Amino acid sequence: MNLSDLVDRALPPAAWAEGDNIPWDDPPFSERMLAWHLRQDSDAASRPSEKIDAQVRWLHEALLDGERTRVLDLACGPGLYTSRLARLGHECHGIDFAPAAVAHARGEAEREGLACSYELADVRNAAFGGRAAGEGFGLAMMISGQLNVFRRRQAAQMLRRAFQTLVPGGRLLLEPQRLATVVDGGNAGPSWYSAPEALFSSRPHLCLVENFWDGEARVSTQRYLIVDAATAEVTRYAVSNEAYSDEEYESLVSAAGFEDVRLLPSLIGVEDESQSVNLAITARKPEA
Repeated sequence: MNLSDLVDRALPPAAWAEGDNIPWDDPPFSERMLAWHLRQDSDAASRPSEKIDAQVRWLHEALLDGERTRVLDLACGPGLYTSRLARLGHECHGIDFAPAAVAHARGEAEREGLACSYELADVRNAAFGGRAAGEGFGLAMMISGQLNVFRRRQAAQMLRRAFQTLVPGGRLLLEPQRLATVVDGGNAGPSWYSAPEALFSSRPHLCLVENFWDGEARVSTQRYLIVDAATAEVTRYAVSNEAYSDEEYESLVSAAGFEDVRLLPSLIGVEDESQSVNLAITARKPEA
């Protein structure tokens, strides 16, 4: 893509027309993203360690009543939650699209002898079974707002498959984006920055960001235009997010077969101003 293509870009873009997501599966990109996941001075990718500790403590003590189980973590990233859950006695299987994140998670599990396995795969078509297929999980989770980046039919399919892989009475934990988060993001307007290196490029570049809200489709799209400082070559990325009301979330989860659907303010069960862009949803697979 060159500068003339930038000028002639579609305004607004159609949702998902310029790619399903930013390139998590690209090895160089995933290496740069991993560095952001591990940073303690920013929560742009992952939360600081003390916040994750508090969320895992709530998950273990309040959601699972302190009982050890098998955990399926969808879009697990570098294993920041699964590794902590394994230290508490859970057996975990994580699935993620990013090679650097999966390599990091596997390395940590091997070094510490943790009961964790990791699969490099797209959660839209992964088997959800892991190394112990057929045994079933006591908890399936997808956090950090990841549910919204999938089209509604894809999200519904993943929830049905998660339901199938759970044992009777097994739990579901989601942390999707609030309705206002998606809507406000789509209405945020354009912005830009320059950097010697950053998430989208290891070279000096200019990053132009555009945000769009499609009220009819109820989808926000964020477009990134990366202009290389030396060559003026333009690389384009985009990510779209589905917007759901609280009632739509309840309907989505219930339609997958779950009962006892509860919407909570955060991953610690109560209001958390530092994590206000998302909410938490818990549900249970019927016992019989």
